[in-house]
Amino acid sequence: MIDDFVLDVTRIREQVRQKMDDGPVTGTYGHESDRVIGVLNDVVATEVVCWLRYTRHAISASGIDRAQVSAEFTEHAREEMDHALRAAERISQLGGDPDFDPVKLAERSHTDYTTPPAGDLKAMLRDNLEAERIVISTYQEIIRWLGDGDPTTRRLMESILEEEEEHADDLVDLLGI
Repeated sequence: MIDDFVLDVTRIREQVRQKMDDGPVTGTYGHESDRVIGVLNDVVATEVVCWLRYTRHAISASGIDRAQVSAEFTEHAREEMDHALRAAERISQLGGDPDFDPVKLAERSHTDYTTPPAGDLKAMLRDNLEAERIVISTYQEIIRWLGDGDPTTRRLMESILEEEEEHADDLVDLLGI
């Protein structure tokens, strides 16, 4: 196997100096940044809707298992908001504006906002497990699409995906399935 890799640092330096205003998006970026920004804004919307759903469920949960389930929902809500903020920061790094418009959040979200009755902890757990499974599937597709074209965004999404899988596992444990 012949290794024909040659790094032309002089050429790269010249190209970078010509487009200083592009921030971290260099000529070697492998995707259309506007498309990645759009996908990430959908991730922001999804994570905000998940934060809202978990927060509502944590507050409205009642019954014998309320404390344990509410604590889990509260922890998941905090992590969902962190995911949204991390995705929003990446949008900014790519030269875009994170879209937190409340009117558009629900339509861009991959998951639904649900409001089962306060005493129906099983419905809350199932709704959140369904949402986590949707997020896991959609984020896996995003990661495959990003591939090597944007390794930074891919790693961000992989990190978020790992936490979403942990959420699903926690919910399965609470449901006893």
